Amino acid sequence: MTPARAALTCCVLALAATGCGIRPTGVTDGGTAPSGISQGMRVYFASDRGPRGVARPDRTVDQLDDVFKLLISGPSPAERDEGLTNVLPEVDYRATAHRGHVTVTAPRFGFTSPQDQGTGQLVCTLARAEVLLHGTRPDRVQVSIVGERGRAGPYQCQQFLVH
Repeated sequence: MTPARAALTCCVLALAATGCGIRPTGVTDGGTAPSGISQGMRVYFASDRGPRGVARPDRTVDQLDDVFKLLISGPSPAERDEGLTNVLPEVDYRATAHRGHVTVTAPRFGFTSPQDQGTGQLVCTLARAEVLLHGTRPDRVQVSIVGERGRAGPYQCQQFLVH
């Protein structure tokens, strides 16, 4: 090996040993980890890809029946421009909950199919309210609907969401 080549090899090894110039630091705090669950109320409306949740940070629910007013009021003009719509009929809805199982009573509500978007709107919005009101884990909330054609469910929100 020539002296020039030996000197070049030493320089390359010295650079490799020093790394990229970033000095090691101690452990740093990156803050709290994202939980994956949004904060505050979410209302679900129909879209071309299935029910889609929109935040309602300024709205709170004191009881499950408050959800129906939010749903029936429909999406905002900006949300309608994004293709969201309410497909729920204006009927008399009532909801009760016991240990994470929500039962919706809507005597004049007719299901077109178990996976229709109206059912998805009800299930997902009520599931979110149940989490906020009673602290039920989202994966534990089940919603059943009693309508004019009998009982449907129990459903969980993730059954309606497009992945």
